[in-house]
Amino acid sequence: MIADFFTVQSAFCVFALAWVIYYAVLRFQEHRLIKRLGGYAPSFDGWLPFNLDLVFQSVYLSRKCRDLDFWHYLFRSSSPAVSSPISPTAEFWIVGQRFIFTADPENIKAVLATQFDDYGKGENFQRDWQDFLGHGIFATDGEEWAASRQLLRPQFVKTRVRDLDIFEKHVQQLLSFLDGQGKEVDISELFYGYALDAATEYLFGRSVDSIGNADSPFAHAFNEVQRIQNMRARLGPLQVFVPRKEFWKGLKVMDSFIEPFIQDALRYTPGELDEKEAKSKGEGTWLQSVARFTRDRNVIRDQIVNILLAGRDTTAGTLSFLFKELSSHPHVYSKLRHEILEQIGPHEAPTYDDLKTNMPYLQHCISETLRLYPAVPFNMRLALKDTTLPRGGGPDGLAPVGVRKDTVIGYSPLYLHRNPAQYHYPLGSCFPPVEAFSPERWEMWTPRPWQYIPFNGGPRICIGQQFALTEIGYTTVRILQRFARLERYWDAEDDRMRAEIVLSPPDGVKVGFFSADGK
Repeated sequence: MIADFFTVQSAFCVFALAWVIYYAVLRFQEHRLIKRLGGYAPSFDGWLPFNLDLVFQSVYLSRKCRDLDFWHYLFRSSSPAVSSPISPTAEFWIVGQRFIFTADPENIKAVLATQFDDYGKGENFQRDWQDFLGHGIFATDGEEWAASRQLLRPQFVKTRVRDLDIFEKHVQQLLSFLDGQGKEVDISELFYGYALDAATEYLFGRSVDSIGNADSPFAHAFNEVQRIQNMRARLGPLQVFVPRKEFWKGLKVMDSFIEPFIQDALRYTPGELDEKEAKSKGEGTWLQSVARFTRDRNVIRDQIVNILLAGRDTTAGTLSFLFKELSSHPHVYSKLRHEILEQIGPHEAPTYDDLKTNMPYLQHCISETLRLYPAVPFNMRLALKDTTLPRGGGPDGLAPVGVRKDTVIGYSPLYLHRNPAQYHYPLGSCFPPVEAFSPERWEMWTPRPWQYIPFNGGPRICIGQQFALTEIGYTTVRILQRFARLERYWDAEDDRMRAEIVLSPPDGVKVGFFSADGK
């Protein structure tokens, strides 16, 4: 018995030693290849094995809606010395997987544009996000991604984006929920319903009329699925420990919501759809374009989920933060309203040219909101081959960083936009702190290339950005025409942001609107 015990124990020890040696050899080979490509970025070395303390910190701060604090913590903890400048690039290992996080504009430009073919979503991302996004535009690379983008492109040509009637209909429904006497309302909740209604009518040909429905099963399910998917993405190799019971329940609700649109898409034969396309002179709905592209229900479902994520959450989140800031800065609200009334008066609907060229302060307010609250605050890419990042290595941080195939690259527009080191103002000018909401900064300051990327950049730049900006501008104008004052009912000290897939206020935006008669 004792002999058998020692035999098993010895075998285990030999196996463990062999694994350690094997792992050490692999890391040594990895080290040589990385050094051959470039070098290392400042490294985070935690106090728990496999840097699990960094994972716990990420999850903890995410649950507290303090994700930006995590990036500050990572970069600060990875800097070589307390007195040295904080590098906007850092790397770490978790359970054998190398990660590089960066907010350096040169590195982001390389990942998104100049070295576009070196980086992509990758097979791991596609596998991890398959259940939620399937094979839609946000989860694919190469020909699949190009085909999805081509499907969307006709819907966002300038002639279609300039058609503002669709916004007017739904803005009027939105305004009906605002009494003008200061009654507390969660404007963020209304924006999410409004954005979904406008998006479904524009893209699918009919609205789901969800505005004002606080108990919308779809909205709750969509948010819950994103929350769990976000948590799994943060845990990386440890995502298997995230329970997914609510995730699967949410997907069922989502798919039930989407099913009528799939039926609409397949109602007509390809020949009938071609006839409708010819009669409409290319002005048919996006859903009809999808049905002409494929008859596969799963493909149609994936495309719908991806477009709903873009069409609802990004616009509603930006509008929510804009009105949160306007409620906290009465002088900005007053100045913006004055511009609107001077340009088009209290009743006339704005034209596309009004929004884009005739109301510069409106554009400054929107740009400042997107600077502080980019819709997608954090994003990921995977190295598809052995490659480099142009900066982050060496003692001064200016040398290239070697990047092996399958290394995960995280980048943050949120950190980039709020990093004081990226701002160089004209001599003699007096600019507010970078974390302050100040539309006036745009009157004297223009961001350098890749310093401001609210819609991403490179070949994967957001194809619907003009649609989103037009919708945000139009909605803002119509609300400010109606109401002379906006009151804040949320805690002024609350600067939290929920950063799951899309940035949003964690507890909504409680405000009150007052009509021009002073009531």
